[in-house]
Amino acid sequence: MKELVSAIATLCESFNKDANLQAENGNKAAGARARKASLELEKLLKKFRKDSIEAAR
Repeated sequence: MKELVSAIATLCESFNKDANLQAENGNKAAGARARKASLELEKLLKKFRKDSIEAAR
């Protein structure tokens, strides 16, 4: 679970950096990277939710 939380935190930092680059500078490549990171985050967050529910049982 700790590795999963660490991976989510790392991906969030990457997403924030790229999303800000797109929003502030109009960097299209950063926007693509941010969108890709958001899809990966979605998968990891769903896994976290599933693992968290299992751990609470």
